[in-house]
Amino acid sequence: MSGSGFRGTKFVIQPFRHASQMDDEYANRTWQTLHDAIQEIHRQNASGLSFEELYRNAYNMVLHKFGDRLYNGLVDTITQHLREVAAEIQQASDEEFLLVLKDKWVKHKLSSIMIRDILMYMDRTYVPQHRKVPVYDRGLLIFRDEVCRHPRIKERLLSMLLDLIRRERSGEMIERGLVKTATEMLVELSREVYQQDFEQPFLQATAEFYASESSEYICQNSASDYMRKAEQRLAEENERVSHYLDASTDAKLREVSERELIAKHMRTLAEMAHSGVVSMLENERAADLKRAYGLFRRVKVPTDGLSMMREIMAKHIKGLGEKLVRDEELGKQPVLYVEKLLQLRDKYARVIEGAFDGDKQFYNTLNQSFEFFFNLNQRSPEYISLFVDEHMRKGVRSTSDEEVDTLLDKVVMLFRYLQEKDVFEKYYKQHLAKRLLGGRSASDDIEGLMIRKLKQECGYQFTSKLEGMFLDMKMSADTQQTFRDAHEGSSRVGDVELAVHVLTTGFWPTQAAAACALPEPINKCIDVFTKHYLKQHSNRRLTWQPNIGTAELKATFSGRRHEINVSTYQMCVLLLFNAADCISYADIATATKIPPPDLKRALHSLAC
Repeated sequence: MSGSGFRGTKFVIQPFRHASQMDDEYANRTWQTLHDAIQEIHRQNASGLSFEELYRNAYNMVLHKFGDRLYNGLVDTITQHLREVAAEIQQASDEEFLLVLKDKWVKHKLSSIMIRDILMYMDRTYVPQHRKVPVYDRGLLIFRDEVCRHPRIKERLLSMLLDLIRRERSGEMIERGLVKTATEMLVELSREVYQQDFEQPFLQATAEFYASESSEYICQNSASDYMRKAEQRLAEENERVSHYLDASTDAKLREVSERELIAKHMRTLAEMAHSGVVSMLENERAADLKRAYGLFRRVKVPTDGLSMMREIMAKHIKGLGEKLVRDEELGKQPVLYVEKLLQLRDKYARVIEGAFDGDKQFYNTLNQSFEFFFNLNQRSPEYISLFVDEHMRKGVRSTSDEEVDTLLDKVVMLFRYLQEKDVFEKYYKQHLAKRLLGGRSASDDIEGLMIRKLKQECGYQFTSKLEGMFLDMKMSADTQQTFRDAHEGSSRVGDVELAVHVLTTGFWPTQAAAACALPEPINKCIDVFTKHYLKQHSNRRLTWQPNIGTAELKATFSGRRHEINVSTYQMCVLLLFNAADCISYADIATATKIPPPDLKRALHSLAC
């Protein structure tokens, strides 16, 4: 309403008041009319009633302070009617019991809605003022007490519902609609009624059913068969909730089913001979392992299911790995030793990826297991380096870049397990030095790739010397070219084609230079190169390392020419035979001054 004179004014519309007051006799007659109408509604004969007149009668009773008589009369009328209903339900046969109950429940709700409409004014005024239960809800409470919780009906209803569900679990077809109506009725009566009168006994019956079935089934079947059965049962229970149980039962039913079907039998399933989790792992049965993972992950108490699986997997892998690293025959074949380890890890990485959804905790278990047994063999660092050496020298020639990268990643994974990484570094430097100095590396790019991977894993400090070795090789090539340019484009000194690698002390796995009487042509080469080098680098000092040098010799035997690639020590020995056909060990030692262990090694290699 507009206008300044009415601004802020609040209007209250009072209910219409009759001029005359209602006396007790008139109230009784009015109530009798309402009582008869309610009975007709209960008999499903409401078509001849005037709801407008009935509403007005109820309105007048409340208006004239007869609300108590109206409300209490309503309660008595509904109570009497529902007692008669309860008697009818009790008389129903087992085949008709749920149908009769459903029919009476549906009719009661319909009647309650009609009665609520007639008594709407009482619901809006009298009920809240006197803190009474609303008309519709009061009807539900009476139905609860007089029908559903009637001793004979309550016990019979529960028994029939549990029996139907048991029969369905045993494979029979049941009328799910009747069960659904019954459970919905209990929920509508109240959550407390549903839980006490049905849910709690239902969960107890479920626990007993699956405790019996699972104990029997697990004794007669393999772990795989049992888990398929358990998976099927859990799916059925989930479907059961969606069809005729209240959603609030879902979590409780799942907890009971998982406890009886899985949690109580996890250890037995895991360790079952010839079919348990260990057998599944051994035979890489991905489908069975995936099913086990899906079932065990459901269990959190009293033991976490996946923790148990990881424990079993760790024990199994450690056993296999320990047997492998302690195999003496395998230890004599370093390359095969590493290949077996890689195959073992690949196998269980496939299992984790395919059956365990790439679960990081299972990968952690795999890594911890490898770290445990891999370090039991003190030669593991050396064997990894020898494996890389083998592939760097010849194994990668016919392999694609992607395969090389994958292989090196796997090697770095094994390297990651090593506790003594410095031991690996020592061996890797030695093997890399031999490849670089002997020209045996298949690819500088792949060598660089491996170093980058190690650098990524351990940092610059770890690979700085390895990178320094590559830098020395590049600088040596430049130095060799400078030497060639200074000698009219040739590296020959007399009859010797000279190739020198200048190595930085500290980068290379060099040893103290051993005494060795080099042949005169070689000494001449040393003098020429040293003078050339020191002209350019006056503040440096060259120390020659005959113990890591090589030589290519041309020899004639029985009229046939041969080219022989030998070490510097072997060269010194062989050149002695230009002057004699037979020389004693003592004379060779005196002439060459090679340390005895190195001399014996050189002679042994020549003899073989």
